[in-house]
Amino acid sequence: MDSSTTAGLWDRLTGIQTAPEQWLVIATGLVALAAVGPRPLWRLSRNAITIAHEGGHGLLALLTGRRLDGIRLHSDTSGVTVSRGRPTGLGMILTAAAGYTAPSLLGLGGAALLSAHRITLLLWAATALLVAMLVMIRNAYGALTVLVTGGTFVVVGWLAPAEVQAVFAYGVVWFLLLGGVRPVFELQAKRRRGGAPDSDADQLGRLTGVHPVVWLVLFHIVALCSLTGGGRWLLGL
Repeated sequence: MDSSTTAGLWDRLTGIQTAPEQWLVIATGLVALAAVGPRPLWRLSRNAITIAHEGGHGLLALLTGRRLDGIRLHSDTSGVTVSRGRPTGLGMILTAAAGYTAPSLLGLGGAALLSAHRITLLLWAATALLVAMLVMIRNAYGALTVLVTGGTFVVVGWLAPAEVQAVFAYGVVWFLLLGGVRPVFELQAKRRRGGAPDSDADQLGRLTGVHPVVWLVLFHIVALCSLTGGGRWLLGL
């Protein structure tokens, strides 16, 4: 690849793009809200949140020095991330805590990029994360899910007009911010009924000696604060 092409790609990646009009930003938020609302739609769209959830576990496992053996995504929108290392300690705690917080924190980071008008950077960064995750997927359904998701980002990021890229990027970030809230409430409801004994919150309770409800509260705080802060950035407030 010659230097001029490299420079052009770099300029495209780091350049500033025009944000969509305010009504379009609001419209993308409403579409994202619809995607996480009705159960039939949520049943489908939740797969994307599971990708972020398990990706969060995997990323923190690697960052804390654990060995990541693989990630599996299932058709019921559940997933599992397997890593090796000390069964206790800070690395295991951070890895366990990363799942339910990952979608919201990714949404918050995306909102920060969009508020700085870095739409292309957001799309390419998301694509890079999905490619890295694909390498660690260990089942066919998971590979298909990540391929479809990543392929969508590639098509939009490379081929779509700037206006379409902007609308897509805002929709994705709204979806992460809104979609990060519902799973925590679902987990809370399962635990109230006596289910999910091996949930992330319960694992954290066993690892730290802190009651799982405290971890649930932390998950709620991260999700709701991310939605509030990210929403303000997206709306330019």
